[in-house]
Amino acid sequence: RHCWEQVSLADLEGKIIGLYFSANWYAECENFNPVLSSMYIHLKDVGSNFEVVFISSDESQASFDQFHSTMPWPAIPYSDLQSKKSLTEMFQIEGIPSLVILNQRGETIHLDAVDLVYKYGDQAFPFTSERIAELEAGEKAKHASQTLEQLLSSKGKDYVISHSEQVPISKLVGKTVGLYFSASQCPPSVKFTQRLACVYKSLKEKNEDFEIVFVSMDRDESGFTECYSNMPWLALPCEEEALRVLSRYFDIRGIPSLIVIGPEGKTVSREGRNLINLHLEMAYPFTEAQIQLLRERMDEEAKKYSRSVNHMGHRHLLNLVSEDTGGGPFICCECDDQGSGWAYQCIDCGYEIHLKCAREIDDSPEKETKVINFD
Repeated sequence: RHCWEQVSLADLEGKIIGLYFSANWYAECENFNPVLSSMYIHLKDVGSNFEVVFISSDESQASFDQFHSTMPWPAIPYSDLQSKKSLTEMFQIEGIPSLVILNQRGETIHLDAVDLVYKYGDQAFPFTSERIAELEAGEKAKHASQTLEQLLSSKGKDYVISHSEQVPISKLVGKTVGLYFSASQCPPSVKFTQRLACVYKSLKEKNEDFEIVFVSMDRDESGFTECYSNMPWLALPCEEEALRVLSRYFDIRGIPSLIVIGPEGKTVSREGRNLINLHLEMAYPFTEAQIQLLRERMDEEAKKYSRSVNHMGHRHLLNLVSEDTGGGPFICCECDDQGSGWAYQCIDCGYEIHLKCAREIDDSPEKETKVINFD
């Protein structure tokens, strides 16, 4: 049982305040909550003049109580609807999670610091423009001088691990390396790991200079062990601080995520997951030149398709769209896999499918459907 205490507004005077707009029913809030909590606890431990106030968008008192019980900071009472409404309107909150930062004088210095917390953690404090400029400059310099050894080495450890041995990081230098951020008990990760393993096996059989290193997003070693047991590639040792630093460096917001490092040690793509989903092993080596080649091939293939179809899975006519005419990243409503660029789309409903998933209604008596093949 959580013991609630009243906090006097006088106790907040002279502090840097984060107004945290959030709710337990939204997954993005649940994902952000532990990140903000970690930063908050560390700043408190070092005596920083910082406080957070939770402003709930929960749907009931019970939901509010449950969600607030996971937070180490105070909240505006759930029953104080007027304060919530006034603050939401004052700061023009349109989405959650949102973190508005006020300085010691109550002036707004950042309208939404969620991105800053994800990228920099407690280093973002006190959230001034000068501090953020300093961090951005440092980040730019780090990426410019990035090497694979710098990314993967930690506390003097210059190796990654396989299921049976330590592997020196030096053996990975000169290869294309995918840093795979994943975790146990994550359904999207389970599904993508299987697909990635097939691609990995195919590229290995072709003797491509490609390797994958698992970066665990689990919170304990048991989760790391469970997740890694289903992977055929390498892994970073399970050391919380090193893994947290790497996930912040690449600004990992969701999992699974695949960051691709080129042979020169520089980041080639942050969209490895999407590229694998779209192109499988054809995405290798994930360079812009290769992706452009694949786009051109998809453009040529799209010329074979009808401008519109009466798809058997949807009641409205679907129109052929490209990335320039309304397409873009999507999840196929037919097969639930990633899509991008060319698609059949219903603008009214938001229904969108791969070209290869279009099963058009056929009025002929001989057969009920015909399948349009993308390959």
